[in-house]
Amino acid sequence: MKRLSLLMAALFVVGAAVYAQKTDQAIDQYGNKVDVKEVTATERDGILVFESKDKDYKLWFDTRVQVDFGHYFGAQEWADPIGDGASIRRARFALKTQITPDWYGEVDMELANGSFELKDAIFRYTGVKDWQFSVGSQKPDFSLSRNTSSRYLEFMERPMVVSAFAPSRHLGIFAKYNNKYFFGSASILFQEIEGQETRDFVEKNNKNFGMDEGLSYIGKIAVRPVNEADYGIHIGGAVMYDTPKTSDEMGTSNAFRFSCRNATNISRKKYLDTDDVKNSKFNLIATAELAGHYEGLRVESAWMSDWTYMDPEKVALDKPYHFQGWYVEGGCLLLGGKQSYDSGSAKFNRVRTGRAWGDVELALKYEYLNLNDYEGRTADQAIFGGSAELYGAALNFYIGKNVKMALNYQYVNNDRYANGKNSLKCGLGADGKATSDFKQVVDEAGDAGVNYHMLLARFQVAF
Repeated sequence: MKRLSLLMAALFVVGAAVYAQKTDQAIDQYGNKVDVKEVTATERDGILVFESKDKDYKLWFDTRVQVDFGHYFGAQEWADPIGDGASIRRARFALKTQITPDWYGEVDMELANGSFELKDAIFRYTGVKDWQFSVGSQKPDFSLSRNTSSRYLEFMERPMVVSAFAPSRHLGIFAKYNNKYFFGSASILFQEIEGQETRDFVEKNNKNFGMDEGLSYIGKIAVRPVNEADYGIHIGGAVMYDTPKTSDEMGTSNAFRFSCRNATNISRKKYLDTDDVKNSKFNLIATAELAGHYEGLRVESAWMSDWTYMDPEKVALDKPYHFQGWYVEGGCLLLGGKQSYDSGSAKFNRVRTGRAWGDVELALKYEYLNLNDYEGRTADQAIFGGSAELYGAALNFYIGKNVKMALNYQYVNNDRYANGKNSLKCGLGADGKATSDFKQVVDEAGDAGVNYHMLLARFQVAF
């Protein structure tokens, strides 16, 4: 009897498999007839790819994990403590598919430190030669550094001016044109798409205050007078017209705010912060870029500037608020590797290592950001968001094509106005005690503003 039962079970499994082969391969779960193509699975530099034989269909995973460590030291004795720590900087999972030769889709999710954020959610058409049209959530083409993947940055974090001014992922409509020597793009942006907090802002600002969602318009061009695999020059510029968004804090209708950390993510202190610039009407943000690569050498620089215009019916200003900053950085692969530039997206790409096991890269940078605007302003109009300059060095170890270890040293010099909206100490008062009120700071020894060093490390795997 036991053998008969086993035999019947085996026949049932085989029968079910035959039935499934005859029906499920051509009928989906809703009973619709569907076309069937065989796909093969391949591993391509550590990425699992499924592709049809005619190459019209392709699906692949794009996953990365970044584990960061930070140690901070050398700040003045009167400064607020800066906590060391560790973090899962990114735990990204993306599913990408070329549905047909002309249609592409992508979903990219962030799961770092137990918090969920939606990153890319893209619907794209590429059926017109040299053109690309997208709808969904993605980074608009504005900043070379912002658009370069975090996997391929020379330093662990993007420059302060990029964090403060360059737009990140937004829901929007995107178009771009590209050939070997020219890149151009245009974007219409709605609200930011991030985590639950941002979504709560959008819904409650709409429900409780009846706020308009807000729009932004971006145009960018880049010319590549030299654009070869081993060497090239990138000259770019972009302009953004921005109106206040419902994805900002609740109830801050018609307000902009610029803030950033000192090019580090472990320490959560934001010394540089304008607070809400209320009764704003719109702002203009512009950038100019100059970059290039020659075999193992890569150099990148950019200037960014913001002009925030106020509502003339509520605030009488003879000129808009003005904030700006810039950075320059460069790196060199030491073991014969070569840098890569992605012409299709006008950004840098994965390095090509000089040894079978990998390569080593040395990089240096200088950056500056100024969020102050007080000269020629009355006391109630002046903005003291703080300014800072930063020097940095990086040593990057590329192991194979999928593993990277990074060591960063940085020194940052904040000014006396960089007090985190009056919440962080910025100097000593006349009584010799630390204060967060820059007006009370006595700077006889030139010691105002928090200055400190940082040692940072990252372990990254992409697969």
